[in-house]
Amino acid sequence: MDQIGPISLNPASTDPLYRQLFDSIAGRIENGALSAGHRLPPTRHLAGEIGTHRNTVVRAYRALEEAGFVVSTVGRGTFVRDVPAAGDTRERPAAGGIAWASLFSEASGAESLGRAERLLRGGVAPAGVLNLARMEPAADLMATDQLKRCLDHVLRTQGPRALGYAPRGGVPRLQTLIAEDLLRNGVSAQTGDIQVTSGSQQGLDLLARVLCDPGDAVIVNASTYAGALHVLQAAGVRLISVPNDDEGPSMVAMQRLAHSGAKAVYLMPGCQNPTGMCISQRRRAALVQWSQHSGVPLIEDDYVSDLHLDDAAPPAPMRALDGDVIYIGTYSKKLIPALRVGYVVAPPALRTRLELMKKTMDLGTSALMQHALAEFLERGYLRAHLARIVPEYRARRGALEEGLREHLPPQLQPRRPIAGLILWLPLPQQLDPELVYDRCLRAGVLVMPSTMMRVGEGDEHGIRLAFCAESEARLREGGVRVGKVLRELLANETAEERPQRMEVI
Repeated sequence: MDQIGPISLNPASTDPLYRQLFDSIAGRIENGALSAGHRLPPTRHLAGEIGTHRNTVVRAYRALEEAGFVVSTVGRGTFVRDVPAAGDTRERPAAGGIAWASLFSEASGAESLGRAERLLRGGVAPAGVLNLARMEPAADLMATDQLKRCLDHVLRTQGPRALGYAPRGGVPRLQTLIAEDLLRNGVSAQTGDIQVTSGSQQGLDLLARVLCDPGDAVIVNASTYAGALHVLQAAGVRLISVPNDDEGPSMVAMQRLAHSGAKAVYLMPGCQNPTGMCISQRRRAALVQWSQHSGVPLIEDDYVSDLHLDDAAPPAPMRALDGDVIYIGTYSKKLIPALRVGYVVAPPALRTRLELMKKTMDLGTSALMQHALAEFLERGYLRAHLARIVPEYRARRGALEEGLREHLPPQLQPRRPIAGLILWLPLPQQLDPELVYDRCLRAGVLVMPSTMMRVGEGDEHGIRLAFCAESEARLREGGVRVGKVLRELLANETAEERPQRMEVI
């Protein structure tokens, strides 16, 4: 069942070895030698048979899956899919049906949108999986009771007035309270500067629609928030990646991009997702100066505002340095995800267009939730809530680090975040992050590989571990399991290091 016939890899060929393997297997599938449902050999087994490194086979299998030749199911294996006959690439609708595949927009098939689907296709997480991938507060860290009191108060005192459409810029009382709240972090804003949105994700979506036409470029980190990649590519935006150095986006690279024609730069200075990096104060000032000279605006996504885990004061937001910086914030990460209330602090020239686009998109963010959040802020609940959850996140970060230290190979060192909800674990280049994901899932722990968040090839290679969705005990155990998986994988890599043998079998 697991045999696929002779395979010849030619080390003298200019094609990469994994591509030669891809071509060999794809050819057998297309000519019918391997039929639908046939199970391909396990990657380690095939690598041993043909005398190559296992990563070569892993890359070939991944390319076959992306091309639609095979489907992989975690725990079961890789199987040949039902492929149309050679030369026949037409959609075959049922009688009276519609050939939907010919109608989809290019944006809906953007590569970044399909990454998670490809990774999780057919995979079923084991019962009781330890979730180190979810960027969502655990139930005990949500301000449930306080929000309920605020909702009850709004419904009791305002009744139907709170149930209609909200003003397109947002409920004025909430806009004013957000502006007052921002002053705590050094961001000066007036009520009219604030566009209330349905979460920070919608804020970025609105900006992409207001600033960019399809084909326009936006500069982003080479590895960045997957949700931002989805939004920008769905808007038809062309992404230009910039690498990081120890302080943030490389200014050498930024200078090269000053005349790239980009419409904006998207950054997460407080805690970059996925790497956990905090952009230094000096680099923030340099980026603001670059923006002023190049005429390219900065979009500052401060999703971790108020979630500072160390005692040292955080760097000032870029918006505090320059009123032309577009500032995005949210209450989802620090309160309740389902609240879905975020905001954009916009320069005057953007406000009218943002409001009009917002009204066009959804007719307004929930007025009920806006009134409830305004009550929450006015009662001082936010300060009390932060005083409770920040120490909790600090302890949970420590629990995850403690678990990792127990078994993590000494050459692997996690990056400790000073703010936010994630810890970044760099991996050596020879270790495939998706292989690590697969092995961790088998061990009952879910992690996020860097391939889900890269632009092009990316410059970060590792896994992201979130410490917000699990208890201290489960985080400690999750760290132990991840450490064991990586120790085993690196031990196997060392044992398998040998000259590659290429032969016909």
